Order: sequence, then structure tokens, then C-alpha cells
Amino acid sequence: MPSDPPTTILVTGASSGFGALTARALARAGHTVYAGIRQPDTRNASAVAELTRHATDHDVDLRAVELDVTSQDSADAAIARVLADRNRLDVIVHNAGHMATGPAEAFTPEQLAHLYDVNVLGTQRVNRAALPHLRARGEGLLVWIGSSSTRGGCPPFIGPYFAAKAAMDALAVSYAAEVVRFGIDTAIVVPGAFTSGTNHFRHAGAPADPDRAAAYDERYGTLLADLDQRLAALIPPDADAAHVADAVVRLVALPAGARPLRTHIDPSRDGSEVVSAVADRVRAEFFRRAGLDDLLTTGSSL
Repeated sequence: MPSDPPTTILVTGASSGFGALTARALARAGHTVYAGIRQPDTRNASAVAELTRHATDHDVDLRAVELDVTSQDSADAAIARVLADRNRLDVIVHNAGHMATGPAEAFTPEQLAHLYDVNVLGTQRVNRAALPHLRARGEGLLVWIGSSSTRGGCPPFIGPYFAAKAAMDALAVSYAAEVVRFGIDTAIVVPGAFTSGTNHFRHAGAPADPDRAAAYDERYGTLLADLDQRLAALIPPDADAAHVADAVVRLVALPAGARPLRTHIDPSRDGSEVVSAVADRVRAEFFRRAGLDDLLTTGSSL
């Protein structure tokens, strides 16, 4: 970024998992961090209390802000609160998301729409609230917490969630080229399957059509029952979800224009990093052929 290092950061979906870890790690790194949490006075009151306790114990500037990414009014209000407090916003970390497991056929279209609403449209609402300020300043950073499933070896029965994360990844890549002339960087962090340290599997949604789900149980019941154990078996014992938060801290600290488009944190090594290297290089080469070189940063094909 052309001026000071980024100091004011909003992390969405920060009540638990990657979001909570990232908000705390960024605050410990010296930034002012707003942890976006929905229903902070009721459902997530305990998460807010833990966040406040962490801020006090570590003497860091870590603040909760009410944010429900499924509401444009809530996104607008959260950004307005940050700007009223700090008069600036440097970084958005798009982390809010929701997982669902089960046979794809057994999910209703409305359920898929809800997953898309949280994982994809939520980022759009926050961007529409925040980007006018970032564009006016001529600097900023969008960090998107993606999934190795987008290009790696994705297991079955998590299809609706994987589809939503793939859509988010495509949106992030499009935004990368569209905001770079405003001095805004894009960084996509790509975690693999972490079966501990997050609440993804514990809070995962289930199909709303039990009859369709039962039809799959006859042939896939055992696989469905131990899917998380199968994934856990691929992950080495030293894997730590906090490594995802550490990656975000490193990206924020890098100079503008030098950040890699993708950073993979995948202890299971599902192949996403290999496929992404090729796909991102092809994208960069296509941009050069089309005379769009100025839309690429030095890390665009890394």
C-alpha cells in the first residue's frame, strides 16, 4: 500500500474457527481488529465475552462488531461503525461461511440458496459496503478464506458447500482484476480440511429431505457416518488451524502488489496447490495476451 501499513481490519464470521483465530492473531500483530459476529448479544454472547477477555489479557485492540453477512443493512452498519470509530478501513477478511454434509440430492434448492447466500452473497454485501471507502483512499486489501475443495481432491457428500466455495473463489478472482487499479490487493487463503480447531463439521447443516437421504444411507451409510474420520486420517498430527490465521497475518504484513494471489495451508495435500498453480498461470498468460498486464500483480500467478 502506498501509505501506512494496514492497521484497521474487519474479519467476518469471527465468532469461532478460522475467523476467531485470525482476528486474535491480527490483533496480537498490532492491528486494530473488528471481529464481525452475528447476534452478539444473544446466540454469540459467550464468543464476544471470550474475545473481550482475550483483548484484555493480551492488551490488544480487538473489538466485536455486529455483522450478519446475510443482511445488507447489517453489513452497511458494521462498516459504518468501523469508519465512525477509526475513520479508516484497510483490510477485509472474508471468512464467514457455513458447511453442510449429506447427499446433494437430499438438499432442497432453498438450502443450496442459503449456503450460497452465506458463502458468496455475504462477501458481496460486505464488499459493497466497504469498497467505496477503499477505492476513495486508493489502497486496501481483500483477503478471501477459500477452500482447497475448489481445485483439489474433494470428497463426496459435501457438494453444496463445495459449490458455494467454488463460486466464492471465482468471484474473488474476478474482483482481483477489477479493484487492482484502485490500489486494492486481493489474496485468497486456501485451507485444506481441518477436522479440529474449527466448528465446520460440528455445526454442519444436514439435508432437509430425509426420504432422499435415506435412499443414500442404504448404500453409503457407513461412508457418511465416518467421513470426518476418513478426512482426519489424512491430516498429520501437527496440523493446526491457527496456521491459517498466521498466513493472513503474513499477507497483511507484505507490501502492496507483492502479495501472492493464493496461499495454501493444506496439511492433507489434496492437490489443490498443484492445480491452482497451473490455473493461475494460465489466467496470467491470458491477461498478457489480451494486453491486460497492468491488472496483474507480481504474485498473480504464484
